Amino acid sequence: MNWVLIVTMLGLAVFGVVAIYSCTYMRDNLAYSLMWKKQAAWVGISFAVFLVISLIPYRWVRWGALPLYCISMVFLVMTLAMGVSKDGARCWLRLGPLLFQPAQLAVLSGIFIMAIFLTQYARLKPLWQLAACGLLAGAPALLILIQPDMGECLIWIPVLFFMLFLAKIPVRYLIVLVLLAATAMPVAYYFKLKPYQQKRIVAFIDPEIDSQGSAWAVNQCLIAIGSGGWTGKGFLARETQVEMGYVPATTVPNDYIFSAIGEQWGFVGGVALVGAFGILLGTCLWVAAHARDRLGVLLAGGMTGLLFAHTYQNIGMNVSLMPVTGVPLPLISYSGSFVFVIVFGLGIVNSVWVHRRSDRGPVALDIPARQGE
Repeated sequence: MNWVLIVTMLGLAVFGVVAIYSCTYMRDNLAYSLMWKKQAAWVGISFAVFLVISLIPYRWVRWGALPLYCISMVFLVMTLAMGVSKDGARCWLRLGPLLFQPAQLAVLSGIFIMAIFLTQYARLKPLWQLAACGLLAGAPALLILIQPDMGECLIWIPVLFFMLFLAKIPVRYLIVLVLLAATAMPVAYYFKLKPYQQKRIVAFIDPEIDSQGSAWAVNQCLIAIGSGGWTGKGFLARETQVEMGYVPATTVPNDYIFSAIGEQWGFVGGVALVGAFGILLGTCLWVAAHARDRLGVLLAGGMTGLLFAHTYQNIGMNVSLMPVTGVPLPLISYSGSFVFVIVFGLGIVNSVWVHRRSDRGPVALDIPARQGE
């Protein structure tokens, strides 16, 4: 077992439960008081699955990725037809007692299917690999954009970019990919985003343009984090921005959890949290560098991209470095199904580490010569 990965993951998950309790305990609503308990239950279930996945050779992904990818596509279509609307977006799907976001499952299954493709067809010319990966990632991303869930749609870009980079796609192709994504953003802004989502982006560019409306939450997050100072106001401190409801109570356990942490734990707590994520990301990269084959490299690398994208986006929108897009902070934000998705993916990474040894030894990141080279 990779104990650094396990300890860091569990430490973040347990701290997430504590953070959720600290920003919901003062609410009279029963739903808020149960949030930390539900999160703790999801962490326990997810960790049990993590141990099982870690012990099973990760090569099962070769036959399991396609069915999982197809199931996630079906869920995305069902979300558009019968999903639960929240804040003007139809992003949630209810199956019995379970309420979850199929977009999060779609990204994980997309990592699996692209890792298999880039492994099996490593000799193809870069243009063909880009086209195929574009289709594999573009189909679910388009369905997610229609919901519209701009935040989860943007997650695909760094994930795809990092996996293509590990697959040794020439840098000039990746630059073109970035330029195409940048070109598509204005189109998505004017034709796919809801008015409230457009206002969030405008408020990000100029927070003073609507300080009492679309920019209110971000401004209050900045006040909360700034008021925490170096060491914070203390755990369960009274008369804070979070307790008094200036940071929206409905979203602080999810989108704005970092502002609550910054207010109670201060600069030191915020840096410690970012450092813990840095250790987790570094460990995933270490596993990728010591994988026994290319599939392991791409699986661990894709999971690294997913963790980085979510972490950067969530913390970035709390400190006004990114527009508000409703992306949860991995292992910290209240989102039971997302905790399961992240821990499941980290189980794959741990499986890559557990099964890294072979007669050939660790594999390098070299890619065989492609056709025509």
